[in-house]
Amino acid sequence: MQIIITTSSSRAPIVLQLSILNFSLGLIAFLMSFLFISGLLYHAVLTHGTQMKWPILSSTIELIRNHETPQKDQFMQENLDAMAKKVGDLQARLVHMEAVNERIARMAGMKAEDFQQIEPPGGSASGAGGALPALRSTIEDIELSNGFTYTQITDLLSRLDASSNRNADVLTLIESRLFEKRLAALMLPSSRPVSGPFGSGFGFRTDPFTGQAALHTGLDFPSPMGTPIFAAAGGVVMTAQSHPQYGQMVEIDHGNSLVTRYAHASRILVKTGDLVKRGQSIAEVGSTGRSTGPHLHFEVLVEGVQQNPAKFLSLQEAPVLSAMSPIAK
Repeated sequence: MQIIITTSSSRAPIVLQLSILNFSLGLIAFLMSFLFISGLLYHAVLTHGTQMKWPILSSTIELIRNHETPQKDQFMQENLDAMAKKVGDLQARLVHMEAVNERIARMAGMKAEDFQQIEPPGGSASGAGGALPALRSTIEDIELSNGFTYTQITDLLSRLDASSNRNADVLTLIESRLFEKRLAALMLPSSRPVSGPFGSGFGFRTDPFTGQAALHTGLDFPSPMGTPIFAAAGGVVMTAQSHPQYGQMVEIDHGNSLVTRYAHASRILVKTGDLVKRGQSIAEVGSTGRSTGPHLHFEVLVEGVQQNPAKFLSLQEAPVLSAMSPIAK
């Protein structure tokens, strides 16, 4: 395409060569500029008309707002209802967790009094006479109600947060109580001090030295010389020395006025003040002191009084002697 421009007869005409590509690009640039300028003018007029409250423009804007507002409200309400359903699901899981907490608390031997300091404001407890504080209401409301407000959702979330914090405190308290029970079990002498059969039990028998009926205050474990003797529970060694009647003897304090005694040993492997754990080797079987042969004489004392060791040890049958029982080595 050629465009010839003439200015006068004395001057040569100007000839412009335009290809189809150049013409198209120029047309597109012109249209883009026109649209941009039109947009700026439209925005300026619309802004000015809104500020000046032109009647026709104000009516049009109000009509658009009235058309869009219900749609926005419906969209927001649908989102709030969906969020309320999610809150209901979370709350149902939390209530289930609280029920599990109650069962674990009962297994741990805990009572309602143990949870009084973590009761929620108002003192509502879970269930009828339940031990744990809980959040029980609003689940049915969430499932049956049509339309929740932002304030209601915020209130539900706040209550769920408070209830989850209380459940965390409850679990911590239960864990502490179970740990206390575990420690108490570790300190209870329930493990055999010697691997092997038992002989003379707790009770009256004929004394092998005097021939008279006498109380046998422990449980004997006949074993070969040098057999390892193990601590029946964890504790602190309070005695590790020779005794005129018990011979080489070890006594372990397990707390709560509970002591175990291991007598007639041939060799002592611990010393006073040592901290020992359940199953630790503390001595070796011997026949020192007032003994008729190699064996371990094992006693359990509560507040200084000998008890039947078979009640503490994991024995299927507890041997009990009478005054007519024969001597058991």
